[in-house]
Formats: sequence, structure tokens, C-alpha cells
Amino acid sequence: MKPWSGVFPASTTQFETDEGLNLPATQKVVERLLQDGVHGIICMGTVGENCSLAAAEKRAVMSAVKEVVAGRVPVLVGVAEYTTRLACDFARDAEKIGVDGLMVLPGMVYKSSPRETLQHFRTVAGSTSLPIMIYNNPVSYTVDVTVEMFAELTAVKNIVAIKESSEDTRRLTDLRNAYGDRFTLFAGVDDIVLESLMLGATGWVSGLTSVFPRESVALYNLAIAGRYREALDIYRWFMPLLHLDTIPTLVQCIKLAEQVMGRGSEMVRAPRLRLEGAERAEVERLVQHAAANRPSLAARAVA
Repeated sequence: MKPWSGVFPASTTQFETDEGLNLPATQKVVERLLQDGVHGIICMGTVGENCSLAAAEKRAVMSAVKEVVAGRVPVLVGVAEYTTRLACDFARDAEKIGVDGLMVLPGMVYKSSPRETLQHFRTVAGSTSLPIMIYNNPVSYTVDVTVEMFAELTAVKNIVAIKESSEDTRRLTDLRNAYGDRFTLFAGVDDIVLESLMLGATGWVSGLTSVFPRESVALYNLAIAGRYREALDIYRWFMPLLHLDTIPTLVQCIKLAEQVMGRGSEMVRAPRLRLEGAERAEVERLVQHAAANRPSLAARAVA
């Protein structure tokens, strides 16, 4: 398998106004991202409202995304189940459907110990031949997969990548020093992505790429090429929006921003509710300001 790299947006799951699943609209969102040059798709991550979907709905979304992508880029699916057994069932179904990989979280709700967390990952990996990205997000999901814990996962051949979302950029250097290129490193926090790419991440799982994909790809390409000054210009323009990736209402913010840009619907599934009042007005203002001041990408093209 060629190592994953590039910009992998966490695509949104689209809903009708009654909160019913809208698969054609979900496919349309993904198709537009592909047309704008992204390098992969993560379906049903946090932004895809994985934990708000029923089991059958998850399989339907996965199948719909695989269908529209049609092999053009890798498709990874989030595995965010409550128990290890359910996660293994999901992993096996994902392999049957034909996605390209899994982004596996610790078991939801329960705060597992390091021993339990590692056993969960090993068991899920053993249930499938699909390559796996471990999603480490202790800020949102309370379980921290530390640098030292990954030592026990080096022997698991199909655990190939790490989405590092601890918000501690030192982790990337520590992971690289400890394990070399054993794991492909992905930046998982939008508003430290440039720092993460400078420190050795070769991929970016992004939320706000769903709103401004071309600028995201340009930022990534410039950073990987070492053209940091030019990347920084885009990064500074993007930063007010990138901060939205790190707050509790990130899903609502990103979906509203998509709607403002004509790329999707703001509909979420309860208990999430659409933004109102000052928070809504601020997100709309940020998106409109960014749209009116988009950086020129032509002069920053990377061969």
C-alpha cells in the first residue's frame, strides 16, 4: 500500500430538514471536494456525525461515499463504536463494502485505561486486513494514546498511521524520534496544521477543508514543498476559521460555513442544534470575510 498523504477532509453527512439521511446530498459534498483537488476522504469522522447515526445508516453512508469516489482517492471511514465487538463488526462490514481504510477511535463513552485502549486497537486491527489510522484526540474523547503506548502497536502490521489531535505539537517530533517512519503522521487539528506539517506530518485530516478546499490543498502543497513564507500567508488568512475546528460546536460551525459557501446544508441531528444568535452571526461573518478576501492561488502554484 502506498502511504497515505495529503489533505483528507472529514466530510459532512448531509440531512434533510426532518433529520433524515440525505445520501445524494452527501455524495454531492464529496464530489465537489474531489473536484477541488483533495487527496483523500474521511467519511463519518466527528464532523460526519458518526455517533449520531444508526448502524444501518453508517453502512449506507459508507457505501454511498465509496460509490461516488469510485477509486479516485483513498476513502477512510471512522470507527467510533461503544464496544470492541461492535467496532470489529463495523470493521468487517467496511472491508466487505470496499473502503480503503479505517480511522479507529478508542471505545466511545467509557474512559479506557492504557491496557484496555491498546487491547481495543489490537482486536479491531485483528478483525480486518484494512489499513488503520489511529485517531488520538484526548481533548474531545478523554483517552490519550501516548507516544509510549504506540510502542506496543508497532508489531500490528495494519496499523499504519496516526491522526494526532492532542494539540501538543511536540508529540509529532517525539513520535518521529521514537518510531522513525513506522507510522504515517497526520495533523488532526486545523489551527496547528502548518506547525504540524513543518514537524513531520505528511497528511492533514481537516474539518475546514470542507469549506475552502482549494486553499487547504494549496496550503498543504506549499508546506510540503518547504515554501513556508507563502504557506503562512494562506494560513493567516485561514486562521480565524480554523479556530472553529477546536470548539464544542465545531460540527455546527463547519456545516453552517459549508451552507454559506453553497457547499452543503447546516442541518445537524439532535441533540446538536443549528447555531443561533451571536454565535451564528459570528460564523457567518468569518466565512463572508474569508470569501471576500481569498488569497490568490495562481502565484503560489506548486508543480
